[in-house]
Amino acid sequence: MTSNDPVIEADLHAYVDDQLDVGRRIEVEAYLSENPAIAAKVMADLRVRDELRLALAGMPAVVRQETRDAARVLESAFNRPRTIDVMRRAAAVVLLVGAGWIAHGWIAPGSIGEVVASVPPPQFVEEAVRAHQTAELREKMSSQSETSRFDPAEIRSATAIVLPAMPDDWTVRDAQIFPSTYGPSVELEVEPQFGERLSLFAVRPGNFAVQQVLLKQEGQTNAAYWQIGEVAYALISETENAERLAEQARKLARTLY
Repeated sequence: MTSNDPVIEADLHAYVDDQLDVGRRIEVEAYLSENPAIAAKVMADLRVRDELRLALAGMPAVVRQETRDAARVLESAFNRPRTIDVMRRAAAVVLLVGAGWIAHGWIAPGSIGEVVASVPPPQFVEEAVRAHQTAELREKMSSQSETSRFDPAEIRSATAIVLPAMPDDWTVRDAQIFPSTYGPSVELEVEPQFGERLSLFAVRPGNFAVQQVLLKQEGQTNAAYWQIGEVAYALISETENAERLAEQARKLARTLY
């Protein structure tokens, strides 16, 4: 059952902290779906929360007791009403610096490091990998010509899928509509630089979520995936290293706001 209470900032904090019941979460997600700017802020908060929790879970045993105690204090703060976002981000940075992870490469200079999902990725990631493999098969067949011309507005009108803006130095080599479990999906073969091929997959998975970029690694295939509202995305590569692929995915995600 849902209520008619307006969504306030305290609800957004509780949403990030997993403190809402199912009914209220649905109301908050409906509110976010109509307010993309606020959804972007919530997405950033979720990223900070998950990266801090990931850091706490992986803290080595050699960390000083003082640092461990500070980490517990910071973690418990996520379960209480928060003040301002600047203090939260500063706390996370202080924790990471104190534990020494920046020096050990957990976070790339000038950016937030990628997060490797510790739970099975959504089904759409598997479909993205299959679409990527199909596109590679098409590339090897002379009878299957590539279609580099595509109209993002037409795709949005036909599928309700919003595509991120491609960087100016990227080339779209192929654009296809694929069937999926959830309905039509879009698969683009892009070339960030000569000889390098990536697949961008987009689909409406049937649920609303605000999910930062996560990574899945399977053999030689890397997938960086995320979701904004009702559309989910995956950037697939068999040659790009995971860290750079995640950064490219984050750049694409930022164009959607």
